[in-house]
Amino acid sequence: MYEKSKNYNDILDCRKDFPALKRIQNGFPLAYLDGPAGTQVPEKVLDAMVHYYLTCNANTHGQFVTSSETDKIIQNARTVVAEFLGASSHTEISFGANMTTLNYALSRAIGRYFNKGDKILITQLDHESNRGPWLSLRDQGFVVSEVNLNPDGTLDYDDFMNKITESTRLVAIGYASNALGTVNDVALIRKLTHKVGAWLLVDAVHYAPHFPLKVKELGVDFLLCSAYKFYGPHVGILFARQGLLDMLPTDCLRTQEQQAPYKIETGTLNHPALEGVRAAIEYIASFGSGFDLRARLVSAMERIADYEHQLAKAAYDELAAIPNVQLFGPKFESAQRAPTIAFTVQNKTPTEVCAALDDKGICAWDGHFYAIRPMEILGLLYRGGVVRIGISIYNTSDEISRFLKEVREL
Repeated sequence: MYEKSKNYNDILDCRKDFPALKRIQNGFPLAYLDGPAGTQVPEKVLDAMVHYYLTCNANTHGQFVTSSETDKIIQNARTVVAEFLGASSHTEISFGANMTTLNYALSRAIGRYFNKGDKILITQLDHESNRGPWLSLRDQGFVVSEVNLNPDGTLDYDDFMNKITESTRLVAIGYASNALGTVNDVALIRKLTHKVGAWLLVDAVHYAPHFPLKVKELGVDFLLCSAYKFYGPHVGILFARQGLLDMLPTDCLRTQEQQAPYKIETGTLNHPALEGVRAAIEYIASFGSGFDLRARLVSAMERIADYEHQLAKAAYDELAAIPNVQLFGPKFESAQRAPTIAFTVQNKTPTEVCAALDDKGICAWDGHFYAIRPMEILGLLYRGGVVRIGISIYNTSDEISRFLKEVREL
């Protein structure tokens, strides 16, 4: 299912790094095809977090060794995340409990900064975490509109161009759909926002695990992602372009530092988890080549994207040939397609399909995955949503073959 001519030996060998892959369920080795909801964690990340607890568990800004080490760990995490995202500086990187919490904090601040009657543009494709925070601003007099979704799971860019106006102050869009695998044309959307002077906020939670990120090159104003989607712990990440966060009236105690990146970080951060984020990104970089961390990360993500795409495309094509299986989302005609597959089986609910797969040691998701609006638009919500599988770095062609065998038997 992958090109034999390409050297994927290190990727194929990575399974030994993930302790969870040793688990047996009903006599089968567990096949974790549930990566879009959160990936498994390599041992190096677990070791880094445990090492923090064992050696320097302390709060920040103290005049003693373990506190100083914690300060350094936070600084290192910002620096490494900046490299991962392709940001200009570690001062553009803020942390929080998760993406949703950070986005709500950002929406409250932006709601105080903008004026009543200003327009915000969202989409019908997005995860609710990039819709709910902006829809809540309607109560304050903001006009929030949504870009239509096409039946094939792509955005209607003609509708986008019609709805973005000189009154649009913010466009909030996902980079990749966690439900349908659609990758949006963020470069085009950036051009449209530039024309009207609007800010662009990108939800990259589902994009970050699969493709290189280049926030400086794209010119986005805000970008959010979550480390637990790319082999790390539960930490939310916010990129805010230099100077923007300083302008915004965030929820911030007077004891907090009143400038970026700190002023949106309420309370004490999860220090061992931040050490885990650093370790996860450096683990990803180990699959690449180059003279510095950024080069290794871009190289690694390009290789990972290629490997995952080939596995996912093979699974998609095989599913398409199975009678009574209906697929949703764009076809795998372009490399810019997340390795995530949504489908239904005739006369079986998604819950029944996933329960049957679980009996054979295969982890797959059923439902709407918080992408409830696209499920409504496509008429799938009342049917229980879809079955979703996703490819991660540790998945193999043997696991895909097992999965396809069980779907055929259903």
